[in-house]
Amino acid sequence: MGYVRGFIPWVASGVVSSFDWRWGAVAGFLAGLLLLLQDRRRGVPLDALVLEASSIVYFVVIGAVAFASPDSPLEPYNGVLSFVWLALTAWGSFAVRRPFTLGIARRQTPQEYWDTPGFLAVNNAITAVWATGFTFIFVATAVCEATGAPDWIGITARVAGLLAPAVFTKVYPARVQARLEAMQAAGA
Repeated sequence: MGYVRGFIPWVASGVVSSFDWRWGAVAGFLAGLLLLLQDRRRGVPLDALVLEASSIVYFVVIGAVAFASPDSPLEPYNGVLSFVWLALTAWGSFAVRRPFTLGIARRQTPQEYWDTPGFLAVNNAITAVWATGFTFIFVATAVCEATGAPDWIGITARVAGLLAPAVFTKVYPARVQARLEAMQAAGA
């Protein structure tokens, strides 16, 4: 659930942006800020809120552009830009060796595993898959917009680019855990 919750600001923005991109940015910002404040009050560490913090920054920037220039040439590319931002967030966290999934995973994993190489490797893999999904979506969306492809193609790309990482996030850690348990049982 931790990963899904982090996308609430993007969903709110997407829905409201279908009417007006300025208010979509406001909706995304407010949803992101609300989630961040709720989690901080619950004692969630900042490293578990990379996606929320990054979302807030995006919505402040895109909101400033949208209100300063409502007819900006960027407006038609708001959808593409949002996935560029998410991809940069994911790849950037991966590049600085602090995968954005690490803080989320720590909320769901006993502390004795946090500093193990396996825990970091699993989170590196999950972050790389999310980053790849975001990259796939922004490239596919940009190509669809540039070529005038039917809307269903872009929607399909978005669904695939989000569903594949979500499934991987659910399945991969369980498989790694099962493999470790099998190795331990064989060694005992």
